[in-house]
Amino acid sequence: MQARARSASPRRSKRTARGRFITFEGGEGTGKSTQTRLLAERLRSQGLEVVTTREPGGSPGAEAIRHVLLSGAAKPLGPMAEALLFAAARADHIDVTILPALSRGAWVISDRFADSTRVYQGSLGNLDPRMIEALERVTVGDTRPDLTLILDLPAEEGLARAAARSGAGADRFEAEDIQFHRTLRDAFRELAEREPARCVLVDAHGAAESVAAAVWDAVGERLLNASQKMEKAG
Repeated sequence: MQARARSASPRRSKRTARGRFITFEGGEGTGKSTQTRLLAERLRSQGLEVVTTREPGGSPGAEAIRHVLLSGAAKPLGPMAEALLFAAARADHIDVTILPALSRGAWVISDRFADSTRVYQGSLGNLDPRMIEALERVTVGDTRPDLTLILDLPAEEGLARAAARSGAGADRFEAEDIQFHRTLRDAFRELAEREPARCVLVDAHGAAESVAAAVWDAVGERLLNASQKMEKAG
């Protein structure tokens, strides 16, 4: 299979600045969906166009793959097969949803992105890091997040939240044992330490509003202030 070239975005007017790309990461039940919604509302109040999305999913093709992954149907095939399915979903997600939005200047906020594959299938599934990197080169290319907010919460508390939310039952990843989820948390914390220029670790223990305030501080410091400076310079 020949790798296709991927540019940062499709052709766009020189007058339209590329939008910003923010991702939320973290273990199960850390509040990613809630914080995605709250951040989007805050950014829209600043007059910005915001597109919220999720992984796996975010486009019609990717949503179909989401069902296969979260139902557990792909689990018997092993982490390699799951990583390939995530990569296929991500490629469609980027082409159909993320790149068009960034191209027209919208801000995109995604509940999970490529870091989840690094952690779930890479760190916990023991896939060769070179394989993970190769998949990212083919599917992600230059479409990397400007900021990744890693919501941090003890595994036990996150699973309790997830159980209360799902009601009907745990999905493929929520159903893993407690040690899996403890290791998952450690892997996300290590990611934040390895890439401090892109990643911010956010304590997700408190009420949603207090977590949202910490998220807003990070977005303001890392992206909004920088954007304002660029506009003044331009």
